[in-house]
Amino acid sequence: MDNPVSFERRARIGIITIDSPPVNALGHAVRVGLVAALEEAGRDPQVEAIVLNSAGRIFTAGADIREFGKPSQAPTLPEVIAAFDRSAKPIVAALHGTALGGGLELPMGCHYRVALAGTKIGLPEVKLGLLPGAGGTQRLPRLTGAERALDMIVTGNPVEAAEALELGIVDAVYPDGIALDAALDFIEKTGVDKLTATPVSSRTDRIANTDPAVFAAARAKLAKEKPNLFSPQRCVDAVEAAVQFPFTEGLARERALFQECMASPQRAGLIHAFFGEREVAKIPSLPAGTPLRKVEKVGVIGAGTMGSGIAMCFASAGIPVTLVDAKPEALQAGLANVRRTYEGNAKKGRISAEEAERRIALVQPAESVDALSDADLVIEAVFEDMELKKKIFAALDRVCKQGAILATNTSTLDVDAIAEATSRPQDVCGMHFFSPANIMRLLENVRGEKTSDDVIATIMDVARRIGKVGVLVGVCYGFVGNRMLHQRGREAMSLVEEGAAPEQVDAVLKGFGFPMGHFAMSDLAGVDVGWRIRQERRKAGAPDAIAPNWLDRIAELGRYGQKTGAGIYRYEQGDRTPRPDPEVAKILEDYRREAGIAPRPIDDQEILERCLYAMVNEGARILEEGVALRAVDIDVIWLHGYGFPAYRGGPMFWADQVGLGKIHDTLVALHDKTGEPHWKPSPLLERLAKAGQTFASL
Repeated sequence: MDNPVSFERRARIGIITIDSPPVNALGHAVRVGLVAALEEAGRDPQVEAIVLNSAGRIFTAGADIREFGKPSQAPTLPEVIAAFDRSAKPIVAALHGTALGGGLELPMGCHYRVALAGTKIGLPEVKLGLLPGAGGTQRLPRLTGAERALDMIVTGNPVEAAEALELGIVDAVYPDGIALDAALDFIEKTGVDKLTATPVSSRTDRIANTDPAVFAAARAKLAKEKPNLFSPQRCVDAVEAAVQFPFTEGLARERALFQECMASPQRAGLIHAFFGEREVAKIPSLPAGTPLRKVEKVGVIGAGTMGSGIAMCFASAGIPVTLVDAKPEALQAGLANVRRTYEGNAKKGRISAEEAERRIALVQPAESVDALSDADLVIEAVFEDMELKKKIFAALDRVCKQGAILATNTSTLDVDAIAEATSRPQDVCGMHFFSPANIMRLLENVRGEKTSDDVIATIMDVARRIGKVGVLVGVCYGFVGNRMLHQRGREAMSLVEEGAAPEQVDAVLKGFGFPMGHFAMSDLAGVDVGWRIRQERRKAGAPDAIAPNWLDRIAELGRYGQKTGAGIYRYEQGDRTPRPDPEVAKILEDYRREAGIAPRPIDDQEILERCLYAMVNEGARILEEGVALRAVDIDVIWLHGYGFPAYRGGPMFWADQVGLGKIHDTLVALHDKTGEPHWKPSPLLERLAKAGQTFASL
C-alpha cells in the first residue's frame, strides 16, 4: 500500500492507524509512516493524547518476514519505538487479535496499553533462534518483573489479554467490541488531562529488588531442558541486563546479544523451519483456483488409539465425526479414550468443561460402515493389512456418496493398490497421521496415481483446518518419513549387531538433538509394530526387506516395549524411563555368537554418520523420484513428525550445512568397505556434490 499508516484527529485525540494487510507487519513503509504520523500528532497543538491503532483482524504480527535476511532500512524498529517512547504526548496502544514480537515491543514503547479480551500477546523470537531485539527484553521486565518476563521471553509462549492485565503488560481489558473504541473509552474514563507521558523505559519499581538467584535458576533449568539451544541463554543474559544496567546500557547489551543470535547457525535452521512450514502448503502442480470439496461430516474407521486420535482432530475443530468399529468393545474403548482425553484437558485448564462435552458429543459411534453414507471424508485407520484395507475400501465404494473422499491412514502400504479396490480411484488418497494423532502436528497427505486435483486441494485445506502441517507426498513404501526412518533403523540395528549397545546409539541421537533415541522410540511405538511391518515386507519379497535380526527375537519374546514393561529396555511400574536390560545384552551376545559376529568398539561419530547419512541419501532418492516435491518438504516432515531438532533445520538443510561433498565421500567409503548397495550415493546426491551445489539449490 502507498500509505499503510494514516493520521486523523478526533477532538483532542490524535489517532495513528496501521493498515497494512494481511497482518499489519512492521515493514519499512509502515515504519516510515509511523514516524511521520507521530511527528504530525506532535506538531498539532490541539492533540493532547494519541491512540496507536490497527485496522484488520490483528494489531500487528511484528516484523515483516519478507525483510528477513536483508539489510535493515532506516528507520529501524528500535528507532521507531524510541520515537514513541520519548513522545511528550501520552500514547495509548489499542491491541486486538495478536500483538507478537515487534507487535508487542512497539506498544511497550507507548505509555499505556488496552486490549480486547482474547488478544494474544507475546515475544516469540526465541522460537526463531533470536531474542527480542527492539527493547523487548528491557521493557517487559519493567512491566512484569524479571521472573515473569523471563518465562515469556525464554519460552516464546504468548499470554491472553486477561493474564497480560494481571502481569501488568496492559492497563485495561475490554470484553469485546472495537479496539479503537476501547482505547478512546479508556482515555475518557481516565481523563485526558490525567494521562502522563511516562515511558516504560523509565520505570524501575518492578525490577529494583530482583534476586540474582532468579537468573541462576533460569540458566540451570535451560541447561537441563534445552541443553543444545543457543538463544534461550542469551535471553536470560538480556533480561539480566535490564536489572543490572540503566535502560540505555541494557538496550546496548540487548542489541549485542541479538547480533550473537543472528550469527548463530541455529538461527538459520530455525528460520528455515519457520518458512518451511509455510512453503509446504504451496503445491506448484495445482492449477490456481482449484475448487475445494465440502468437508462437513467425517467418518473414521477403526477405534483404536490412532482412530480415536484422528476423530479428536476433527472434533476439536468442530467437525462432526462418526467413529466406526465392528467390535463393540473396541468402539467403547475408543470413545472412552476420547472422553478421557477431553476431560483431562478440561481438568488442566486447557479447555472449559462445557467445551470438553461439546467435543465429546461430536464423536458418534457406529458398528458398520453403512453409517458413513453421508460422510464427506472417510479415513480408514485399521492395522497394516492390505487385504483388510482393500475389503474396507470396497465396502466404502458401495456405501459412500459420490464425491466423498476416501482416505487411508496407512503408514507403509501402496495407496494405489488400495484405490484399485474401488470404482473411483480419483477420490482415494492417503492421510497419514502420526501418533498420538490428536497431538502430533504432521499430516503426510499422499497423492495416488489417479487422485484428482480437487481432492489434493481439499485434504491440504483440511490439514490447515484441523491445525496440522500438511505435506504432500507421493506413493512408495513408507512415503517420506517412514521410508527414511527405515534406513536409520537398519543402521541402528546393524551398529548394535556389530558391537554398539542400544543405549549408546540412543545417546548419540539424543546428543544430536532428537527428543529420544531410535530404540527408545521403538519401545514407545511398540516393538511389535516394526516387527509386523518387517514380516510383511519379507512375505512380499521386497528387495529391501531386512533379514530376521536380534530385534525380531525381542519381539518374539513378547517384549513389545513400554506397553509390556519391557522391550529393548526395561521399564519400572509407572515410570517410562528406559533402563538397559541385562536380558537384552544376553540376547545380543547369543545373536552375535550364532551369526559369527565379533563385536568391536564403535565410536559416536561413526554412529552419527551412519544413522544420519543413510537418511540423507534416502532423502535424495526420494527427491529424485518425485515422491517429495522439495527438500524443504522432507525437512518439515522430519521436524514435525520425528523430532528432528528444529534448530538444525531438518535432515536436508542439515546436510547442506555439513557439505554434500563430505557426505558423498563418506558414503563412497562405506560402499567400498561393505559392498552394501544402500551405501551407494544416489545419483542426485552425487551430481550435487560434484557440482558443489546443495539441496536448497534445486
